[in-house]
Amino acid sequence: MPEQILTERQRLLGFLPLLFFLAQGTHYWRIDQLGHMLWMCNIGNLLLAVGLFIDEPVLIRVAAIWTIPGLFIWLRYVVTTWVNYAALDWSAVLASTLAHVGGLTVALIAIARVRINRSAWGFAVIWFFALQLVARMVTPPEFNVNLSRSIYPGWENTFSAYWKFWLVLSLVVVGGCWIITQGLVRLWPPRSNISVW
Repeated sequence: MPEQILTERQRLLGFLPLLFFLAQGTHYWRIDQLGHMLWMCNIGNLLLAVGLFIDEPVLIRVAAIWTIPGLFIWLRYVVTTWVNYAALDWSAVLASTLAHVGGLTVALIAIARVRINRSAWGFAVIWFFALQLVARMVTPPEFNVNLSRSIYPGWENTFSAYWKFWLVLSLVVVGGCWIITQGLVRLWPPRSNISVW
């Protein structure tokens, strides 16, 4: 039986990302767009909650790695659009903020406890490609969840074909996950007895 890393109280922290996930789910259910729940940021909160509940460091690490680019992408492509709306849906703003800022906060608290190892980036990359494939199979094409179907708007002049966009995106994902992991390792290096998993 693997050694428990988290205390019972720390595992209860999983209720926060679960609530963030459910808040986003409620928003997308209300507007009939549940497919958006498979974006890395949204499903990452569910992954983080499960990792905390079952005391599984690899799930916590993967979720934590993805909260970092998720925050910056959200700030750039979502928050900046809010200024264009005369009347914002404040419940949607709150749900979105909790999912991104709250998810990152809980993930960093959890990482401080479970620590991170240098192989975590590989699991984060596998998670991305698996989720991108699932999004491609089950979400509407117009949602383009996890950029699984088409070039992101604004990049059409840079890439003449989706496969070129996907190849560059894949390289950015691999490099980004590796860089983020190295940064987290500097902040929270693995304990000497930490497992690869």
